Amino acid sequence: MDKVVEREMELKLILSPERSVAVPARLSYFSDDPYAVHITFHIGSEHPVSWTFARDLLVEGVFRPCGHGDVRVWPTKAAGRSVVLMALSSPGGDALLEAPAAQVSAWVERTLRVVPPGREADRLGIDDILAELLTPTPADELWLCEPWPSEDSLDGE
Repeated sequence: MDKVVEREMELKLILSPERSVAVPARLSYFSDDPYAVHITFHIGSEHPVSWTFARDLLVEGVFRPCGHGDVRVWPTKAAGRSVVLMALSSPGGDALLEAPAAQVSAWVERTLRVVPPGREADRLGIDDILAELLTPTPADELWLCEPWPSEDSLDGE
């Protein structure tokens, strides 16, 4: 049975060292997409902004800096509070977001209970899909036989 783990929270979009803006966001995890996490930012526009990246980045990022390129995550302190920073980069721009570490950690823990680390591939059923794709069917017999008579069969006529 597929499960969904979601959490609404308020993140801070860091504009400068002195200025940030609150951004409502939803963290989502779907057991049928076990390697990914989804963050949807509600920024007051017609369409929310969504990001999808590896769950492992958040799992590791609550403890130590990780990631490179488009998504980087690391823990730190801000105003005496433990927070998780997420740096997101795209052709449309860059964003630095601050999330409460306790809330992110609790949400990540819930995702790990739904699909434990190392068990993601089990949720995808890749072995079953491959077995189904590779199992011969009666129609395959037509493709496996020679379409043209061989020279040996011509000699026998």
